[in-house]
Amino acid sequence: MLKEERFTHILTALKRKGKVNLESLSSALNVSEDTVRRDLDSLHNNGLLVKVRGGAISLSKNPLSFQDRTHHLSEEKNVVGLKAQQLIKDGKTIFMDGGSTICAVASHLPANARFRLVTNNMALVPILSNYKNIKLIVLGGLYDRETAVNTGGQTSSEAGKYNADLYLMGTCALHPDLGISSVFQADGEVKQSMLKNAVKTYALGNHSNLNCTEYYKVCTIKEICGLITDLSPDDPQLDGFRNLRIRLI
Repeated sequence: MLKEERFTHILTALKRKGKVNLESLSSALNVSEDTVRRDLDSLHNNGLLVKVRGGAISLSKNPLSFQDRTHHLSEEKNVVGLKAQQLIKDGKTIFMDGGSTICAVASHLPANARFRLVTNNMALVPILSNYKNIKLIVLGGLYDRETAVNTGGQTSSEAGKYNADLYLMGTCALHPDLGISSVFQADGEVKQSMLKNAVKTYALGNHSNLNCTEYYKVCTIKEICGLITDLSPDDPQLDGFRNLRIRLI
């Protein structure tokens, strides 16, 4: 079967069911799961579907608003949030940017957490309102209701005024060769400013963010110290990141 015919089959199945998995597609198309995975990569990179663990979902199933994303893959985000706790030390200055995964990190902080947090993520404010020992510095800028963050040139400029010991970077696309990328340029520029002014940066992402790209490049994988995902560090899905001299958590 030609690649174009496989693409048509996959998109037709998605339109009918809303989601597809590698095993069923491999059987229906009579090709290996690796071939199907490459097909899904191509269709994802061309904006025709959304890759998820073990398959894909249609664009109509992809949660776009911050409120929707908060509930999407919530269990996986909680795993990432719990893993990130080992990096947060008392007395440090920490950057956290936007995203529901970052909110999961904040939701799992111990009650006696004591550090300085610099963020453009407005959704963190109510979460951290009861943490008396966390000094919260909110960066200004243009508020984006869809993502619940402040963004733009003002945000990037203000982030550059601080030096952070740690930057926990929320991500939507990570690729071992093409690096970390963002859907929006303004968001990517804020990330670049935080990255430049942090001693250590760890990218946070669930399995559906891996081996994906968006149009605006934030940085290469080698520019970060580590990657925190919901997967076990020895999971085969992380193989592409294994020889890049970063820590996998």
